[in-house]
Amino acid sequence: MTTAMNRQANEQRHDPRGAPAAPERFETVIVGGGQAGLAVGYHLVRRRQRFVILDANQRVGDSWRQRWDSLRLFTPARYDGLPGMPFPAPAWSYPTKEQVADYLEAYAARFHLPVRSGVRVGRLSSDGDRYLVVAGDHRFQADHVVVASGAYQRPRIPAFAAELHPGILQLTPTRYRDPSRLPPGGVLVVGAGNSGAEIAFEISRSHPTWLSGPDTGHIPVRTGSRTDRWLTPPFWWFASRVLDVGTPIGRKVRPKALTTTAPLERVRPRELAAAGVERVPRTVGVRDGRPLLEDGRVMDVATVVWCTGFRPDFSWIDLPVFDQDGAPAHHRGVVESQPGLYFVGLWFLSAFTSSLIGGVGRDADHIAGQIAVHRARRP
Repeated sequence: MTTAMNRQANEQRHDPRGAPAAPERFETVIVGGGQAGLAVGYHLVRRRQRFVILDANQRVGDSWRQRWDSLRLFTPARYDGLPGMPFPAPAWSYPTKEQVADYLEAYAARFHLPVRSGVRVGRLSSDGDRYLVVAGDHRFQADHVVVASGAYQRPRIPAFAAELHPGILQLTPTRYRDPSRLPPGGVLVVGAGNSGAEIAFEISRSHPTWLSGPDTGHIPVRTGSRTDRWLTPPFWWFASRVLDVGTPIGRKVRPKALTTTAPLERVRPRELAAAGVERVPRTVGVRDGRPLLEDGRVMDVATVVWCTGFRPDFSWIDLPVFDQDGAPAHHRGVVESQPGLYFVGLWFLSAFTSSLIGGVGRDADHIAGQIAVHRARRP
């Protein structure tokens, strides 16, 4: 179905005389075909809205397929389902990235969601009382636009990384796959959060490995243990319902949660030490083409893996919707200054679980409801 829609879209790019075709009209355009965009699509289908989902990837789920091979979710499968379709795995198993990707693809097919793959949006602007979405030769006009392009689009790589010797291989978690693809020699993993710790632990089996960054702590129970299974249900309820912008405690916690690195969940500090991973201070610069640590040491390594986090990229949005920090100004995903514009899938959008697969459904339902209300008010 998706292939046929892509072919039809290509045929409609230009009219027979070669002039740009008129924009395609939709009630709603969803930018992004990951879990957030698909969840909104599900709720729009239930409300019988006409919409399209534009995704830059060639296949639904590719944003997960492009991550490192051993990646697993930190939430058990019973909390990894999108609305209307439970995750097809044992309830207390931790899905692999391939399982997640295949699940998203199956979800889009099951609910006949109109995903157009390989369509990268380059600009969003106003067009009278509607919005204009431009993606190469494609143009879409919509009453509503849902930005579901994700919260983790662009790696946070320090500017001094460009000064490293060209012989040093530099990777991010989206480019790293497994240790066998690394050159011989030492590896410096910069960033000691969950991604950095897991990647360093894996690499240490075949390469001398250093993990750079402050200790973020670790959760007190073992992931997947009996105690963890007992604690997860009340914690999930608390994270979804209490750590919410609608409660005083949620509003108090949110600013700190947005800037604090999460504690380690699966790999513990003593396991890193037992594996031979050496903890070192922050990487603060470059000296003689090599990484420079905060304590003055220069690391002679063959590879640097930047696990220094990600940030969203909204440079394609040509609308005055951002606050002084460059973040979207919204309330529960609704941009009040731009009627008909919405965000979904961002970290702590409305609750602590907003960016998680199992938590995005509540926000998606809310956004779809707001679209229905706005549609009813339009003349």
